[in-house]
Amino acid sequence: MSSLNENSQSKHRISSWVSNALKVEPHEIKPLIWSFIYYFSLLCGYYILRPVRDEMGIKGGVENLQWLFTGTFVVMLLAVPVFGWAVKSYSRSKLVPRVYYFFIANLVIFFLLFKSNVSEAWVARAFFIWVSVFNLFVVSVFWSLMSDLFTNQQAKRMFGVIAAGGSAGAIAGPALTAGLSNILGPINLLPISIGFLILAVVCVHALVGINKKDVSENSETDDLSRSPDDKEIRGGILAGATRVAKSPYLLGISLFIILYTTLSTFLYFEQAHIIEDSISDSASRTAFFAVIDLVVNIITVFAQLFITSRIIKRFGISIVLLSIPVLMVVGFTTLGLYPILAIVVVFQVIRRAGNYAITRPSREVLYTVVPNEDKYKSKNFIDTVVYRGGDAASGWAFAGLTGLGLSLATISFIAVPIAGIWAITGYLLGKKQKSLGELEENISTESTKDET
Repeated sequence: MSSLNENSQSKHRISSWVSNALKVEPHEIKPLIWSFIYYFSLLCGYYILRPVRDEMGIKGGVENLQWLFTGTFVVMLLAVPVFGWAVKSYSRSKLVPRVYYFFIANLVIFFLLFKSNVSEAWVARAFFIWVSVFNLFVVSVFWSLMSDLFTNQQAKRMFGVIAAGGSAGAIAGPALTAGLSNILGPINLLPISIGFLILAVVCVHALVGINKKDVSENSETDDLSRSPDDKEIRGGILAGATRVAKSPYLLGISLFIILYTTLSTFLYFEQAHIIEDSISDSASRTAFFAVIDLVVNIITVFAQLFITSRIIKRFGISIVLLSIPVLMVVGFTTLGLYPILAIVVVFQVIRRAGNYAITRPSREVLYTVVPNEDKYKSKNFIDTVVYRGGDAASGWAFAGLTGLGLSLATISFIAVPIAGIWAITGYLLGKKQKSLGELEENISTESTKDET
């Protein structure tokens, strides 16, 4: 008996420590852990595929890379209405697992095609495009489910910790690939990625099961009160695009994404130019990029676990969404004055870690106050077509500016007012999210009073 009491007390102490450290309630720990593992599995599986994708891009012909990027955008445009049909046809609790089953089946087919050596160059090109589409879709669906399961208040406290699971996966995936690629070969890494995607599906079923049990036992509890029930989401297959066009709030989120991709692309291109001029050896450049990735992911995991939820709670979504764009203003100004390797590296580390740890989780909170149809259809459209469209357009814009003879320093100064507009957009979106959240809470309170 004393042994049971000691175990119970030990579990209670661990639960209390976790609750205090991560700022979550004891009853939220289990769904938080499943969500953490879910995102870890998802990004670990993706980051195993990512270097394989890059190798396939080379096998498909380096001279064809621009066509692969164009092909990715075209496939994204075609995939959105298909996804819209799926959202309309299946309940939310069935939609998410079936999306992953679809991609798992695709991976199995690619594995068999690679093993058969049939038209290897074309299979390699198809795989490159597929992985580029797969990444945005599965991550978008993940965050759609998170914003559906967790309430607005829970999201502010827990999304940073959940995002840390993805960052941990982003570290584990490349580590596994680096350790096993020479032993197994790139193609034989695909089954390992499939295994992590299957684990992600297990997590989905666990989360839906916890949610349904909670809702059935106590409909008034705060824990996971948003149930991915068996009701279908209404609207046509192109509803995501049309709803975005009709909603100032969703258009604001789209503008936020476009400004983000524009600045990220500008910085990426400037980084490539500066590093190419500073480091001549290919192997040294590869090692240098790896060190940057490692530093970014370590900072990101720490921030997501212990900082993100605290600063969101302390300062609110408006200030948080404003913070990284303001740092971008400072960063591009400094880079314009001193376009050197040390500045671009520090700037890139701060930008990427800030995006993963602060901007991305906060951006996902924006969707907690929109209707379910927008959480799936509109969000998916923004996260895929708008994102890739902004990426492609900003790439051509940078090429155009350099084609006009503008220096990297001048382009950095051009980016400064864009970062300023991004900051204002983030601040206004945060204010709108707060007002919509308060309206939703008031309606919920009035509804509860009427029922009692």
